[in-house]
Amino acid sequence: MSHHSLLCLLRSEFCIGALALAAMLPAARGQEPKTAVLDLGTRRELFVDYFLFEKLDGAELRLQTPRDEGNVMAFDKPWEGAFCAYATILKDGDKYRAYYRGNPAAGADGSAGECTCYAESADGKTWTKPDLGLHVVAGSKENNVILAAAPPFSHNFCPMIDGRAGVPAEERYKALAGSRKSGLVVFVSSDGLSWRKLREEPVITEGAFDSQNVPLWSEAERGYVCYFRVFKDGFRRISRTTSSDFINWSPPELMEYGDRPVEHLYTNQTSPYFRAPHIYISIAARFMPGRKVLTEEQAKEIGVDPRYFGDCSDGIFMTTRGGDRYDRTFMEGFLKPGVGLENWVSRTNYPALNVVPTGPAEISIYANQNYGQPTAHLRRYSLRTDGFVALHAGYDGGQIVTRPLKFAGKELEINFATSAAGSVKVELQDERGLPLEGCALDDCQEQIGNEIDRVVRWRNGSDVSAYAGKPVRMRIMLNDADVFSFRFRQ
Repeated sequence: MSHHSLLCLLRSEFCIGALALAAMLPAARGQEPKTAVLDLGTRRELFVDYFLFEKLDGAELRLQTPRDEGNVMAFDKPWEGAFCAYATILKDGDKYRAYYRGNPAAGADGSAGECTCYAESADGKTWTKPDLGLHVVAGSKENNVILAAAPPFSHNFCPMIDGRAGVPAEERYKALAGSRKSGLVVFVSSDGLSWRKLREEPVITEGAFDSQNVPLWSEAERGYVCYFRVFKDGFRRISRTTSSDFINWSPPELMEYGDRPVEHLYTNQTSPYFRAPHIYISIAARFMPGRKVLTEEQAKEIGVDPRYFGDCSDGIFMTTRGGDRYDRTFMEGFLKPGVGLENWVSRTNYPALNVVPTGPAEISIYANQNYGQPTAHLRRYSLRTDGFVALHAGYDGGQIVTRPLKFAGKELEINFATSAAGSVKVELQDERGLPLEGCALDDCQEQIGNEIDRVVRWRNGSDVSAYAGKPVRMRIMLNDADVFSFRFRQ
């Protein structure tokens, strides 16, 4: 058989097998097949779900493992302690801000002993706790407390930076906090340090509100969104509500997972990913009630509060593109408990809110560790930029074809990594699946290396603006390689 005949046979087999798999992919996510042309413009797309795929053969989506970068902040102040929780990390210009609950002793939610603490960093790696002089705690104003003597609001105070155009300067920072009894109350600030209630009355009243309630501004949905915990059929579930003004909120809607099983998700930590804000990343705390790992002797050995070693938890990865559906392509753990008994107690490994850049090729996530123990702290984990999930193929190779897309711009940029023997090639096709002139697979230069923003080149260069605004498909062929994201740029 000639090389040409063999290539035609392989392409034919790919189309038949891939089309069969394509028919399976939407059902696996509990979604209807998407036939409309997707208008990307110049936005970046991440391979975190099957949303873009029409055909796939020999390749897979592979969840990545965050790298443990160690303890970055001990909760060692007298007003902090073993029961610090519900951290939020904000990247605010050149400064990183951390907000978290201080709570040295276990007690009822919203107890008077809770306060809201603050730390800051220039790089997201080394943190300091400034003496702010805002509140008297234990007879002194020399502390890093931004909210004190305000039960129940320090139980779960959750701030955000308001990205809405035209927001008043004195309300640039917003927060929601409260309990089931109080409802969620709005706080605002001009500097992220001095906070005041925008109004006494709660703005959201239907929910459990006994963990972190996550507000955000969504450019994609052109409005505010809040994700919060509810109980449904004995499970800790997540609901969401929306608003145009942060005061008047829609009736809550329960988030669903398609045909994926329901698990206890304690905190949801849903936020727009800063490089692709139409995709919300959720690194949620998966709670395993009654799944006891430690014996009483082992619990005494690490000094954990005797009420807090009867369960265990980890962090899971899911995404949403708005609406009432989370995509749970990956059911396995994302932030898995580490080596050591201290990692296998109740309510540890709870992820902090938000993913932030901490280097030109690095993003970071954070998690509360060693809950209920004298060694309680905030821990940092890192990934390559966009590196939550890889479109991966091994040495024998694989390929995907996307659904029809429209793009703006003139060049295709990919975030990828290969082995020394591996490669990535891209073909642009018309809506029928035929190669576009000058952009066929044989025209594409082999992409070899490890870069965050490599521009793909074909035989005649990188300019693909002649096809901008027209329905196209992308065919990506890769072997011993990972592709994390792509965009068409100006």
